[in-house]
Amino acid sequence: MAVLTSYDAGSYHKVAGSDTIQATAVGSVDALAISELPQIIAQAKASQKAWTSLALSERQQYVVKAYQALAEVQDELAMLIGQEMGKDYRRATYEVGGTIQNAPYFAGEIGDALTAEDLGNNTQLQYRPLGIVAIISPWNYPLAMANNLLLPALIAGNSVILKPSEQTPLVAQLFVDTLNKVLPAHVLQVAQGDKALGQALVIADINMVAFTGSMAAGKHIMANAAPRLKRLVMELGGNDPMIVMASANIDAAVRFAVASSFENAGQMCTSTERVYVDERIADEFEQKVVQLASRYQVGKWDQTQVNIGPMVNPTQHQKVLQQLQDAKAKGAQFLLGSDEYPLPFIHPTVVSGLTPDMLLEREETFGPVVAISRFNDINDAITRANDSIYGLSAAVFGGQGANAVAEQLEAGMVGVNQGGGAGNAPWVGAKQSGFGFHGTAAGHRQFAQVRVMSY
Repeated sequence: MAVLTSYDAGSYHKVAGSDTIQATAVGSVDALAISELPQIIAQAKASQKAWTSLALSERQQYVVKAYQALAEVQDELAMLIGQEMGKDYRRATYEVGGTIQNAPYFAGEIGDALTAEDLGNNTQLQYRPLGIVAIISPWNYPLAMANNLLLPALIAGNSVILKPSEQTPLVAQLFVDTLNKVLPAHVLQVAQGDKALGQALVIADINMVAFTGSMAAGKHIMANAAPRLKRLVMELGGNDPMIVMASANIDAAVRFAVASSFENAGQMCTSTERVYVDERIADEFEQKVVQLASRYQVGKWDQTQVNIGPMVNPTQHQKVLQQLQDAKAKGAQFLLGSDEYPLPFIHPTVVSGLTPDMLLEREETFGPVVAISRFNDINDAITRANDSIYGLSAAVFGGQGANAVAEQLEAGMVGVNQGGGAGNAPWVGAKQSGFGFHGTAAGHRQFAQVRVMSY
């Protein structure tokens, strides 16, 4: 049987006798061969019939009890997140703890959303299972992002096949194995493998694909799901703008710009990637951004006081460098940091003079970079903020008139003097950042088939 090897995102060494740099292996899992997919799909079909025959409340109870079992492996999960994707231990612990502690609340919310509604005249609006849901989850929040899709899929009465990122297989394996100590057999299965396995899963005999990842992969999934009109929920990344008006609280805007750009080493889909600042306050804003950014500490997951961990792999590291080098070649000024960093880290970097032709403005960066441009006319800032195929999240910092600016931004989640998507809101992208959404009653119901039943 083939195996999938997991590597330490923060540890590289030279291969003996060569100049090759190689990551240190952490462990391995059994990889699923594409030829084995029909077997696990057959198991998922068989288990789903019994699972959906349970009352909604019984499925809730199963799921809550299964998530309680995760408490026994909480520390191990946090450690694996740190090793496999580089997140510092404090943030990894928050991710695991939040997943476990919030499960009962969300199980209740999902149950309420999926409870049949009386429409009068002996007619009900029901929410029935779809069948088999394939969840393809990312590496940057390997537990939280899988969990956001897994809970509504299971409680709705579907069986689930989880295809995790090949960057974080150990996290996924421990997560699923622990839940399966409680859940009925084959209601939840894990399919470990590479991109080819994920593509095979999409075209297999399943009913829905819930995906978080790149726009390119999302378009490929959409095309391959089309022949059988499989249901889709997809979050496809962002290139989030932030507008800082002259009336803004500069200190608050600085704190948000730096924190949002650097969170999870910038490897976050709602990371602020383009900051447009009014010329009248730009000098002060940039100075304070550099002062705050300079305080961030870089290091491995298990080092104390670390704010920024490594890039998840050499490919992502090189992508960030390429964007920084492109910006430098096109005239950007580096207020902090440079365009050259050895593996595996990108240090806190602040770039000014961002222009529309730079890769930093056009593409998703996914690194700890604050990229700043100045504007004289607020309408120009709005135009540039909207000039993107992405539309996940956006922010405006300012006083009077900030709400009017926010109303003009083309994003699924917009925040005024805060980030977009605050509170218990759906996670939704506009334009090419998403198809469908998850979270809240409306999102939970996307994992179910609506049925009108008249008696």
